[in-house]
Amino acid sequence: MKIIQKLLNWYLSINALPYWVILVVDSLICYLSGIFVFWMYYHGAIAWENMVLLTKTIFMYMVFNLIGFRLFRTYSGIIRYSSFVDLQRVALAMVLSLSIAEVMHYVIYHWNLEFVRLEGRQIAAMYLVATIGMMLFRILVKSLYDVVFNTDKGLRTLIYGVKDGGVGLAKTIRSEQKSNFQLKGFIAHDPTLGGRILMGEKVYMADEDLAKYIKVLKIQAVLVSPLQNDKFRNDLKLQDTLLNLGVRIFMSSGEKEWNQNDDYTKVQLKEISIEDLLPRDQIHVDMDSIGNLLRGKKIMITGSAGSIGSEMVRQIAVYNPTELILIDQAETPQHNIRLMMHFEWPNIKAHTIVANISNEERMDKIFHTYRPDYVFHAAAYKHVPMMENNPSESIQNNILGTKVIADLSVKYGVKKFVMISTDKAVNPTNVMGCSKRICEIYCQSLNKMINEHAGDKPVTQFVTTRFGNVLGSNGSVIPLFEKQIKNGGPVTVTDPNIIRFFMLIPEACKLVLEAGTHGSGGEIFVFDMGKPVKIADLAKRMIKLSGAKDIEIKYTGLRAGEKLYEEVLSTTENTLPSFHEKIRIAKVREYDYSEVSKQIDSLIALSHTYDDMAIVEKMKEIVPEYVSNNSKYSVLDKK
Repeated sequence: MKIIQKLLNWYLSINALPYWVILVVDSLICYLSGIFVFWMYYHGAIAWENMVLLTKTIFMYMVFNLIGFRLFRTYSGIIRYSSFVDLQRVALAMVLSLSIAEVMHYVIYHWNLEFVRLEGRQIAAMYLVATIGMMLFRILVKSLYDVVFNTDKGLRTLIYGVKDGGVGLAKTIRSEQKSNFQLKGFIAHDPTLGGRILMGEKVYMADEDLAKYIKVLKIQAVLVSPLQNDKFRNDLKLQDTLLNLGVRIFMSSGEKEWNQNDDYTKVQLKEISIEDLLPRDQIHVDMDSIGNLLRGKKIMITGSAGSIGSEMVRQIAVYNPTELILIDQAETPQHNIRLMMHFEWPNIKAHTIVANISNEERMDKIFHTYRPDYVFHAAAYKHVPMMENNPSESIQNNILGTKVIADLSVKYGVKKFVMISTDKAVNPTNVMGCSKRICEIYCQSLNKMINEHAGDKPVTQFVTTRFGNVLGSNGSVIPLFEKQIKNGGPVTVTDPNIIRFFMLIPEACKLVLEAGTHGSGGEIFVFDMGKPVKIADLAKRMIKLSGAKDIEIKYTGLRAGEKLYEEVLSTTENTLPSFHEKIRIAKVREYDYSEVSKQIDSLIALSHTYDDMAIVEKMKEIVPEYVSNNSKYSVLDKK
C-alpha cells in the first residue's frame, strides 16, 4: 500500500497528465487487448513469425481507434477524477472504431492485403476487451485515489442547484485532493430532476420529504451554487428545514460572477451568516453612467470611516477618481481607511483628513484646498438612544455639520451634493430621526433657493437618499445578537412585534451612487428595502444558525424614541417612479429657504445652552410631525 501511495503522491503532484500520455496508455491497452484475444483464440500458440504480422494488424486497427479517441476526446479528462461521462466517451469512441474496423475487415479480405485475417467476432472481442481495459484503468486510478486520500473524511454534503452551477461546483469539490466536503447528492426544485442520478449521486426534491433524506444520509452540510444564491435566500422554508436539522450551510458572497471552471475555493465559499439568509433581490445599477460621473473627478466623502462611508470609499475608488477627500473625526478608523487606500488603491490620490464637519473654519480650508467636484455626505450620529439623551450633539453634528458642508458646496461650486438620510426621518419619534429630517428640509430649501436665483449659471444640485437599517453596521442589532449568543444569552429584543427593513451596506451604497448619478437636484430618493423583518424572528434564526441550545430571548420593552415599525414615507408624502425599479422619488412639501435658515440658526444657538427640553421643543416646532414615543420629551406633545 505504501508503494501505491508513493506512486499516487507522485502522480498527484502534477496538475494532470499530458494528453499524449493518456493516448499512449490507451493505445497500449488496445495493443495488449489484441494480443490477448489472439492468444486466447489460438490457445496460446502464437509463432514468432506471426507476431510481427499480428502487431502490424493491431497497429492498423489502432489507427481506427485514434479516430474515435480524437472525435470523442477520451484523453481530455483527468483520470483521477473520472466520472460516468468519461466512461461513456470511451464506449462511444470504441463503438465508432469498431464500426470502421468491421468495414476494413471486408476490405482486407477483398484486396487480399498482407495482414492477419481476423474473424469478425475476433475483432469485436478485441474491441470489447480494450474498452473494458480502458474503463477499468480509469476506475482503478480513481478508486486508489479515493482509498489513499480517504475522501470520506469530508462533511457529508448536498449541493443546492443542479443546472445553474451545481454540477460545476460538484466537479470542483471532487477534484480537490483534500476536500472538506463529501458529495452525497443534489437538491433541486425542478420536478423533472427528482430521483435522477447525477455524477453517481441522487437528486432530491426541495420538498417536505427532504428532511427525511437528510436524516437517513446523515447530511452535515449544504453548499449553495453561486448562481443560485438569490433563489436560496428567498426559500425560507428550505432554510428553516436545514437550520432545524443542524445542517451547516455554505455559500459565496455572490458579488462576482463565477466561472464554473474555477476551483470552488476561488468562489470563497464560506459558512453563512444571518445576512446571507435575509430574502432580497439582486440589485443592478448603471455602472457606465456612474463611471462617467466619477471617473477623473475629485470626490469628497464625509463620515468616510463609518459603515456607510467606508463602503462608499471602496465603491467609488473602483471608478478611478482623480482624488478622494475623506473626512472623519474618528482617528483610528480613519487611519484604517488610509491604510486601505495605500495598499488597495495606491494609484488614487487619497487625502484622509481628521476633522469635525461642524467646524466651519476648518472645513472651509479643506474645501478651498481640494475643490471637490462631488460631495457624498454620510457623516452623522445615528444611534437613537444616544441622541435621545444628547440632543445638543445631534444638532451640532447632524444639523450644523450638514449646513456647513452644504453651504461650502455652494460656495466652492460643487456640482452635486448627495446626502444620506434615514427612514427614521419619516414621521420622526426621536431626536435622531428629527435631526435628519431637518437636514433634508435644509438641503431641499437650499436647492430651491439657488435655482431660483442662479439664472443660466450652473449651480450645486442637492440630492437626498433615504433608506432603512443596513446589515452589519457599527453598533447595529446583528453584531449585538452575535455577542449575546456567544456569551450564552439571553438575546435581548425590545418588543416581540418590532419590525425593521434591512439592506446590505454594499447594496445601499450602490443605490446611493445610482441616485446621485441620475438625480437632478431637489429630490428625496426613497429606496425599496424589500420585505420587513421581525426582529424576534431574526434573533431566533441567529440562535439556530449558531447551533447554540437553550438560548433565551428576553423582551425588554421599547427604548425611548423607538418605533414598532419604520416608514420611508410620511402620511403627507407620495412617491413617483424613477429611473430604477428599487428607487422612488418622494413628493414632499417645499420650504422657504430664508425661513428654514432662520429657524435652524435659532436651533443651533439653542443647542449651546444644552437645555434638552428647550432644544427638542424647537425641533418639534420645525418638524410638527415629530411626536416623541416612549420618551421624556412626550410631555412636550401635550402642550
